[in-house]
Amino acid sequence: MPFILDDVDVVSEVAGLSSALIVPCNMCPAINQAVREEKPFIQLFRSFLKSAPFEKHLEALQSQLEEQGVRTEVFTSNIPYQWFLCMWTSGQRKKLQKHARRHEAVIVMGCDSATATVRDSVKETDAKVIEGMEVVGFLNAQMSFHLPFNISFEDCKMVPMSQQEKQEDISA
Repeated sequence: MPFILDDVDVVSEVAGLSSALIVPCNMCPAINQAVREEKPFIQLFRSFLKSAPFEKHLEALQSQLEEQGVRTEVFTSNIPYQWFLCMWTSGQRKKLQKHARRHEAVIVMGCDSATATVRDSVKETDAKVIEGMEVVGFLNAQMSFHLPFNISFEDCKMVPMSQQEKQEDISA
């Protein structure tokens, strides 16, 4: 069950810095972006194991930061089992640490658990960890397959996270 994530304005967080490494989780944020744009999450024959809507979203973030004078790089992993940032191997975490040393900030595009993974991975660097997204709920959806091997999500609903919100829904 993917999280529903909203973007956080990171421009003010990087003000005065010269470089930032964008570290995306390739699962929940990518699913969210595809659902928002009502586009396939993955088109296996077009972009193989990349989510085109999320790739465009990351490019837009890079452009926005570069307009503010912040040099950016996106940390990538094309190995499917490393798509879930919160479950990265020690090797992937070491690779992140190495890349983070070249930047003043690390922007995490993922949930709180993804941020914890990044924070632990870069703690021996001077990089400032910035949360680029916040969790607002769970996504309840139906996965669908369409030719030629496109994966999409349909009938999407947000499920609240807190008991208080559940009680408000029941009494409404």
